[in-house]
Amino acid sequence: MENRVLGRTGLWVSSIGVGTGQFGAFGEPDHDACIRIAHIALDRGVNLIDTADFYSGGEAETIVGKAIADRREKVIVATKCGLPMSADPNESGASRRWIMRSVEASLRRLGTDYIDVYQMHRPDPNTDVMQTVETLDDLVRAGKIRYFGSSMFPAELLVEAQLRAQQGGRSGFHSEQTSYSIFNRLGEADVFPVCERMGLGVFAYSPLDSGWLSGKYRSGQVTEVSPRYRLMAGYFDLKQQLSQRKLEAVEKLSALAAEAGITLSHLAIGFVLAHSSVTSALVGGWKPAYIEEHLTRNEARLSDEVLDAIDAIVAPGTNINGTTRNYLSPALTDPTQRRRRA
Repeated sequence: MENRVLGRTGLWVSSIGVGTGQFGAFGEPDHDACIRIAHIALDRGVNLIDTADFYSGGEAETIVGKAIADRREKVIVATKCGLPMSADPNESGASRRWIMRSVEASLRRLGTDYIDVYQMHRPDPNTDVMQTVETLDDLVRAGKIRYFGSSMFPAELLVEAQLRAQQGGRSGFHSEQTSYSIFNRLGEADVFPVCERMGLGVFAYSPLDSGWLSGKYRSGQVTEVSPRYRLMAGYFDLKQQLSQRKLEAVEKLSALAAEAGITLSHLAIGFVLAHSSVTSALVGGWKPAYIEEHLTRNEARLSDEVLDAIDAIVAPGTNINGTTRNYLSPALTDPTQRRRRA
């Protein structure tokens, strides 16, 4: 297993990490099965496990805590806060009050006294980013967390956070976690260049585009109904015009993978790991066999010819899923912010 440095932290993490979004009620409810998935990865050289308080309402963190109990010092634990944990508006976001509560709850569920990488799950337009950065920096000084990062932050907010942290004599974000795959290449346009310039590591989640690049969806048929399929049925509706575009791309990519002597999933993960900005690709799944598959031939490097062929199928900086940004800010979702008032 290859190890890479997370930004400028000096922290070495495996190039493949385990994502736990399907641990617990959101996917596999059997804790022992989830622990087996984590142990397969850890025994194969993976040292990074990524989770969040939001995943299965905290259950995923509890499962991770069980999985790492006998090897805590060898595992880099990354978790997140910020997505709603209840209908109470104060139990979400990136305010100092909620972060302080959230980190203590995550520590309890994980059964540890520190978190290696603590991340804001989404930008919070209602909280000054400097308040968030100051709070996270205080947690580092208190020994609760070692490093902190963001997730799905737009490039302009990453720049603002880093510059304001420097001006205030504080540490800024150390990493950014963003969706990145052959089908979703938006990060290449602005987020990745910003991360490189500012020394942020990048955790790339959903490298298989929620299973679209696994080979399970081919020629108008679904070979497996996964928990994520049940949660996001519309995303996998093969009758949609968008799905037809994706199926066409899958056929071309599958042929390309066959020519290269690898599977489609290996092609997809290899593509993500080939980008100079990416530190780790986070792979998930709700069956041990999936982790075994992802970790097989993970050391394979895609040639320039193969990467060029992928560019010809899905252009750099684009998103075949149809959206133009990974995160839609209030400036885009709230019409009142675009209209001058008398």
